[in-house]
Amino acid sequence: MLSQTNLLDGMVIFTTVVDQGSFTNAANVTGHSTSFISKEINKLEERLGVRLLHRTTRTLSLTPEGKLYFQQSKQLIESAQELEQAINGRQQEPKGVLKISCPVSFGADQLSPILAKYMQMYPKVTLEVFASDHKVDLIGEGYDVVLRSSATAEDSSLISRRVQRSCTRTVASPSYLQQHGTPKHPSELIKHKLLCYSNHKQPYVWNYIDSDGSLLRVDVTSVMTTNSPEMELSLCVLGQGICRLPEAHVQGGIERGELVELFTDLPVHNIEMCLVYPSRKHMSTKVRCFIDLVVEELT
Repeated sequence: MLSQTNLLDGMVIFTTVVDQGSFTNAANVTGHSTSFISKEINKLEERLGVRLLHRTTRTLSLTPEGKLYFQQSKQLIESAQELEQAINGRQQEPKGVLKISCPVSFGADQLSPILAKYMQMYPKVTLEVFASDHKVDLIGEGYDVVLRSSATAEDSSLISRRVQRSCTRTVASPSYLQQHGTPKHPSELIKHKLLCYSNHKQPYVWNYIDSDGSLLRVDVTSVMTTNSPEMELSLCVLGQGICRLPEAHVQGGIERGELVELFTDLPVHNIEMCLVYPSRKHMSTKVRCFIDLVVEELT
């Protein structure tokens, strides 16, 4: 087997370009010229035999091969840095930037206390937290860890680890039910005013488990669709329709009598909160410590 002495050539330059978003920014960070950066990327692509970056005069974007190479390269570089610190006898204290994405309400209600604890434990780590109910591209957008309401990661190269199990509840206000009647079965929802959450994969399909254990698919028509669960819940309390939200959103309203839960005779529809991250191999200390803390606090 021939020795590949150039195996890692261009890897650091490439990851810097992706992290910085442009050749110019990468040149400023590394102290090289833009032409040097461009030549290094060209040589890397030529050696690998694939295009890693789509580039125009204004934007850069990763190809599918580029996403995979970026994911693995970044982990290898961080592992090499940690190895160098260990060899030099320096403490492997988590440091650097940790980029996280999470759902909006989950971030405010449950993740914030965990982030506060993490910040106290590891003051040399800078957090970048993007709260959004839209699905993000973990690799393409450079996230270290993503929290998703999903049972599995669609990309087989990603790890998905369940940290919390919850369920959805279908609710309406007493005033709405008094005016429009109470549906006894999900099939009756087609006769009612429904409030839908637009960031669901299928916002106008509400799935239930029927009393016989079969899957019941209800195609609904919405009087209002929003990407804000808070707005959806507020309008529901104000009597404007029936909504279906995670238990954490509606439990308080049920206990206060502002909301009435429907279909309590049917099995609950479970949802799972998962940590999604690239790989267990070559994981940086900052990521490993964050995952361990989330698992400790939520499971």
